[in-house]
Amino acid sequence: MIRVVDHGTAKLMPDIDRERAWLLTVDGAPQSYVDLDEPTHLEFEYARRLGHVLDVVAEPGAALDVVHLGGGALTLPRYVAVTRPGSRQEVVEADGGLLELVAEHLPLPEGARVALHAGDARTWLEGAAGDSADVIVADVFGGSRVPAHLTSVAYVREAARVLRGSGVYLANLPDAAPFGFLRSQLATLATAFEELALIAEPGVLRGRRFGNAVLVAGHRPVDIAALVRLTAADAFPARVEHGAALREFTGGARAVRDEDAVPSPEPPDGAFGIG
Repeated sequence: MIRVVDHGTAKLMPDIDRERAWLLTVDGAPQSYVDLDEPTHLEFEYARRLGHVLDVVAEPGAALDVVHLGGGALTLPRYVAVTRPGSRQEVVEADGGLLELVAEHLPLPEGARVALHAGDARTWLEGAAGDSADVIVADVFGGSRVPAHLTSVAYVREAARVLRGSGVYLANLPDAAPFGFLRSQLATLATAFEELALIAEPGVLRGRRFGNAVLVAGHRPVDIAALVRLTAADAFPARVEHGAALREFTGGARAVRDEDAVPSPEPPDGAFGIG
């Protein structure tokens, strides 16, 4: 008998192939995957790409102060707690009931320094201390779309304020050709950060399908060569775009103001569904 744990539209379902692994779905779409016995296992492609960036932003094993906007099943906080022991992490999740569900059924690794906050991501950032984080990971979805108020120049400036000078901002964003949303987000990030990179599957970049892209922003470049090696060696290889190629991709896209902000595109039917 398969045990399913429900919280509204969220469900925790066990992976029958792994003894203590769970899949979190929200509105029927896969949201997070956690293996309690192997917290460094990142099942989803976008999570592995975020993990690759977290691996190269500092010396291996060095502790970091990380803010996670969007909690899900706390997959990446678990990853950081194990790969970078001693890291201090803040998780902001709008759905307090989901946080309680995950904390009860999927305990964090022993010794993990992870503080959980129920609240809106932008509101929390606006109240956070400046120069207090090494990394901000934005993986926030209202249903299947990134909320509009987390796409504007004002929001990006708050993220830049909270980050230290050497800090890095990461975002998981969905889109498809002609990439109007993704291009506008690159233009918006460029108003606050000098260095940008984009990681995505070649098929997505060629316009063949809807999919996730990971955006990387900071005041100093990350180790692009190391990032290219890691993403190319993945089971589903990705491309890393930066420099002139990324500026060409962005083209004449305009930065997003609060009054013009819209959510990310609605994914097509079945884009992130499970069988």
